[in-house]
Amino acid sequence: MEIAESPPAFANAPETLGALTRERVPAPLEAEIRAIYARSPLYPQRFPLHREPLQWSCYREIPLLTKQEIVQRGHTAFFADYDEIERGFAQKKFEYEHTSGTTSGPMTVVMEEGWWNEQTRRAYLAHPGLARYVDRPYRKCVLAPVGCSSNLCPYEDHPFPHRYFDGTVYLNLSSDPFAFPEGEWERIVRELQAVQPEVVEGEPVYLSLLARALHKRHVKVPSVKTVILTYGKASVQHSRRIAEAFPGAEQVDLYGSTEAGYLFVGDAFQDNLRVIEANAFIELAPWRATDPDASQIYVTTRDRVAMPLLRYHTGDIVRRTTNSYRILGRERDLFTRPDGAVISAFEIDQAMPAAFQCWHWSLVQVSEQRWELQYVADELAPADVGECIATVLGEDARVSLFRRKFIQPAASGKFALLKPLVK
Repeated sequence: MEIAESPPAFANAPETLGALTRERVPAPLEAEIRAIYARSPLYPQRFPLHREPLQWSCYREIPLLTKQEIVQRGHTAFFADYDEIERGFAQKKFEYEHTSGTTSGPMTVVMEEGWWNEQTRRAYLAHPGLARYVDRPYRKCVLAPVGCSSNLCPYEDHPFPHRYFDGTVYLNLSSDPFAFPEGEWERIVRELQAVQPEVVEGEPVYLSLLARALHKRHVKVPSVKTVILTYGKASVQHSRRIAEAFPGAEQVDLYGSTEAGYLFVGDAFQDNLRVIEANAFIELAPWRATDPDASQIYVTTRDRVAMPLLRYHTGDIVRRTTNSYRILGRERDLFTRPDGAVISAFEIDQAMPAAFQCWHWSLVQVSEQRWELQYVADELAPADVGECIATVLGEDARVSLFRRKFIQPAASGKFALLKPLVK
């Protein structure tokens, strides 16, 4: 007798999916899949779907969607009549953004009007510290790569206060915070003081360097109650420097991408990230046999009209914690020791001695056994930092320390904390 496979695992709460059976895809997920098929001709072309109730065996046959495939096919493949979308751009019914191209070529993302704001609202509602800002006026400052995930991020050098939209001001005008001259930091600090925001949101490296600028100028901004870490991977060092600049402010980790929207939210470094249930179904796929708690994620967006994503392979790895999840990062940014243990930026953070303080660091593998810890700090690192990190990387690993004035980001303006050799 043939035994049915177990259903796939999902990071969503049980009440979102409903009861999982061995045969049938639960009704909420099936309804979303069929809506995606109806909205976008891309999916029927790739894999026709029958009319009968959807079984897990059929669901598993739906091909994974990758960023590379979207780039190769072009965003127009999602639409039956792209002329209608072009008219929608002119009428402000649709908007578009470009992703950074960190995993392949840059990708154009088309959004229906208001989608980004609405999925951001749902993300805020999913976290008690952010929910208090929903549907009421509040002031926010954003410091992130130009052309960041939000479709509101400005591309032109508008003077302040013309970068002030609906209570939000976008502070930076270029995408390498290490290249900002002192005059630029002066402007950013002045604007922060002028706005007196309740919320500061940004890429963690940018915010850490903002903390440095505030520290150098002996400036405090007591209005800040919440700091949102997003757009990139934060380290504990970033979090501590930001906490020193904004004492008492709650730090929230908000994870997502331009193409998929916000997917997880939680308290920074508390291992309590949870799926933003109203935004996506998140399938957990086995990644390494030696590490059953770590999974790849496949994302199916919810209620997305333009460019909906079905079983989208983000390239991110998550680890199940006691009650929720931790984002380990992109698969390419994780190091696997010879004994099979997976090392992420989290393990490197934990290995750093308490006496070590920096504004930013990047651990780069230069050969099988040799690594470089490049760091930006006011003081030289304690001598034992390299040895502490080497013990985590495995037997015979050697770590050399290099203090830098700057660490260059990728062309997108994003930073990688861990850079293993490409294999």
